[in-house]
Amino acid sequence: MASRLLISGFIWATTRLRPMALRLLFAMLLIMSSPYRLYAADPSQSVLIRDVTEVEGVRSNQLIGYGLVVGLHSTGDSQQTYLTVQTLANAMQRMGVQIVPSIVVVKNVAAVFVTAELPPFARPGMNLDITISSIGDARSLEGGVLLLTALRGVDGEVYAQGQGALTIGGYTQSGPTTSKLTRHPTVGRIAEGAIVERDASVDLSHFQTVSLLLRDPDFTAARNIAEAINHDFAKPISRAVDSRRIEILVADSGIASVPILLSRVQNLAVEVKPAAKVVVNERTGTIVLGGDVTLSPVVIMQAGLTIQIQPSPPASLPPTLPTAPPTVGQAIQMQEGSSVNELLKGLHTIGASSQDILAILQAIKAAGGLQADLEVI
Repeated sequence: MASRLLISGFIWATTRLRPMALRLLFAMLLIMSSPYRLYAADPSQSVLIRDVTEVEGVRSNQLIGYGLVVGLHSTGDSQQTYLTVQTLANAMQRMGVQIVPSIVVVKNVAAVFVTAELPPFARPGMNLDITISSIGDARSLEGGVLLLTALRGVDGEVYAQGQGALTIGGYTQSGPTTSKLTRHPTVGRIAEGAIVERDASVDLSHFQTVSLLLRDPDFTAARNIAEAINHDFAKPISRAVDSRRIEILVADSGIASVPILLSRVQNLAVEVKPAAKVVVNERTGTIVLGGDVTLSPVVIMQAGLTIQIQPSPPASLPPTLPTAPPTVGQAIQMQEGSSVNELLKGLHTIGASSQDILAILQAIKAAGGLQADLEVI
């Protein structure tokens, strides 16, 4: 009924109101129909809570094991790799076969480490992908088969067992006079090659409080998330503890099931502003800008190049439209509040190298002229 009245009112407005009034009415209808009008006013800056947070206590665990890969075509460990010989002798002894380690030739066998990641809520019988890496002097694991290997957690307990045929992404080509190595033939992988043996899931039914952890700590983002949760539930069930942690009271939410509560919370939209940050990859010369990165008044002289960030003109003067920074020979002049992107355009115009740009950014940051975090990777 309400939707019919809105449609009827909109049709009447299109025939009676002027264009300006019509646009105002249409904008009001859009605002009234938006479920996140208080927290998602700018879609370009709105994200789901699930995309920026993690649930405290719900995490994966690393597993590791030591085993043998057999069936290699004379590309296994050499006789000098004693640990392979000893491990093979121990394995044969458990099967009732006594061998003398000193006379064993292991060129078809390789000692390996086996690693895997145990995901949250893993149950016995689930399959895991495992990675196998040679730890001896084997030349290739191509065509090999991993023998049954126990995968242990940090507590020493066995959580999975792995076994199966390897697939590798590299290979070795040998000729009469030359050999060619492609990628990494000593690292292999077995898809679903391990079976979970021990329950490592987290029991959420006893949780009285659920905590969300921000991936990037931010007091404003933590406050926005707490306010969005309280607004959605129409009561104060959440609070920001610090810049990373937001607590949610399960009993006060009125939802007995923690998974259902988390599903509702994680699908709420909040406004998160990216931090002002400049990331520079010195090896590739890649520069990534995050957030609103601006410059303050500073003068930098670097290898014959002068960069001058001038103070802003008085407020009484008329504002000017932003333009590219003027370059005079090997000098760049810019106004206070200019972006780093404008500075980079000016530096590229005069042919500055990536090393020069990195040195200039570091000098500006040290002088207090870069209003952002500078990270070099």
